[in-house]
Amino acid sequence: MIISANKIMELNKKYNLIENVGERELNPEGVGIDIRVGEVYKLRGASFLGVEKRETPEVEKIADVKHGDKIVLNPGDFVLVKTMEKVNVPASKVVIEEGQEPVFLMLDVYPRSTLQRCGIYFMGTKTDPGYFGELTFALLNVGNSAFELELGARIANLVFKQVVGDVRSYEGQWKGGRVSTGGFEKQK
Repeated sequence: MIISANKIMELNKKYNLIENVGERELNPEGVGIDIRVGEVYKLRGASFLGVEKRETPEVEKIADVKHGDKIVLNPGDFVLVKTMEKVNVPASKVVIEEGQEPVFLMLDVYPRSTLQRCGIYFMGTKTDPGYFGELTFALLNVGNSAFELELGARIANLVFKQVVGDVRSYEGQWKGGRVSTGGFEKQK
């Protein structure tokens, strides 16, 4: 079941689900909370994904909201973006409505439709109970024109959902908002 944005903001006071929420989201519309671009990275070098080990490419930070940066994605350009917001998806069950059984939460992310209208393909993922930190997504310009992105702009929408049944909480190595492995590592 999807949880409304207003209910998430109410739960945020108790569970600190989203840190550094934009002012516009203090009175949200619909079922999701918009999130903003904080940093942008280019990938450099090769990568590997094996059964037990992995290595992501080196990354180079090319823009930061703290500097008031903008970037231009030309057709075919691919970047990773890290959010200004940090999420804290509880590792244990939470009470959504008084008198109801506690449940696990997870979140999905959806692109803002403006990206699609500009020829930008957004790659996101779900976030499991137990994850905390900034979120990292990918943007690819699949259009025919340059696309300018001002850091701090809203690019995606977080939608929180209830999880039916028990789960093992996320213990992965991406906790905390890390963008790259920084070399070979054994996967957990």
